[in-house]
Parts: sequence; structure tokens; C-alpha cells
Amino acid sequence: MTAEVIKVGPLGPYANNAYVIVDAGTKRSVVVDAPFQSDRTVEAAQGTDVQMIIVTHRHGDHWANIDLLKERLAAPVFCHEGDRAPYKEKVFDTVGDGAEIPIGDTVIKVIHTPGHTPGSICLLVDGVLLSGDTLFPGGPGRSDTPEALREMIASITSKLLVLPDDTAVYPGHGDNTTIAASKREYAAFAAKPHPEDLCGDVTWGA
Repeated sequence: MTAEVIKVGPLGPYANNAYVIVDAGTKRSVVVDAPFQSDRTVEAAQGTDVQMIIVTHRHGDHWANIDLLKERLAAPVFCHEGDRAPYKEKVFDTVGDGAEIPIGDTVIKVIHTPGHTPGSICLLVDGVLLSGDTLFPGGPGRSDTPEALREMIASITSKLLVLPDDTAVYPGHGDNTTIAASKREYAAFAAKPHPEDLCGDVTWGA
């Protein structure tokens, strides 16, 4: 492995996870998400050269301390274009589906996974998927409408569950899981009928 993924959390009132991706050779790094208590993320990033801050989606709990991170880390902020609008003045540029972000010998791949929000993204690096609020142990992220749930499930099945089974999944809140576990859980969900209006806090056991 060329990279270390440092998980920082739970942070703040919504028990967010933030992450620091560190290239082993150069100690260049990328910080992912800016929840409350991001001073702990700054501490975790000490001794690394932070190249950028990436925010996985537009919800306020992931942006709460963006000003603190910008000031303390002096790094530019990136997100997906679909979620840029609420924070336009804070965002340096956007990243799109399939983008590859090099930090030293490490390459971070951007995967656009709309559904939880229009611009939700996941990040894949060295067999670790930072899944934001798209995929959790036991289910997808919260959906505001049935259409959003269907879109999120399509994102998960077409872009995430096709990854190798041993890919570790590090979500935006809570515990880690794996793609293998997520595939088993989703298969049980897909084998059952569901109401057309299903949405909200859905679990694969629903």
C-alpha cells in the first residue's frame, strides 16, 4: 500500500467521521470532510503536507468547520459540481466522476454516487472506499424521496458493489464494513418486494 487512511471520529453532535489520506512516501495528504470538531482532524494531519480538502456532499454537518480547516491547513476546497452551490464562495474547484487525484505515489479515484444528494461522491484509494453518506453497514444513506432512494441504490449497485469484495468501506458516520458484507446485505434486500414510496432511513433488512 502506498497510502494510509486515518479515520478521525466520531466528531460533533452528528458523530461524523473525517479522514486524512496520507501518501506514505511523500507525506502529502488529503483531508476528507469538515464536520464539527475538525480541530481533531487538523491534529491527525500534523506532520503531513495537506494538498486539498475534499467534501463528500453538501449537508451542513460535513461542512460545519470548513473555515477552520481552510485557515489551519491553508489548502483549497473541492467538491462535486452538483453540491457546490450552497458553498460556492468556499470552493476552489470541483471534481467529477472518474477523476484521479495524485498525491505522491498514491492515486485517489473519485466516484460520483448521486442519491443522498445530487453531488455525493465516494473516494477510492488503495482498497479503501470512503463512502460518505452513500453506503453504510446495513444500508444506504438517508433519502428524501423514493426517486432519490432508487438513484442511490443504482449508484451503489453499479459503482460500489462492483468493487473487489475485500474493499474496506469507511463511511461518513459510524463503523466500517466491506463490499462483501454490503453485497450480501443488498442481495437480501433485493430479493424482497418493497413499496413504491419507500424512502428515508432505509436498511437492507427492510
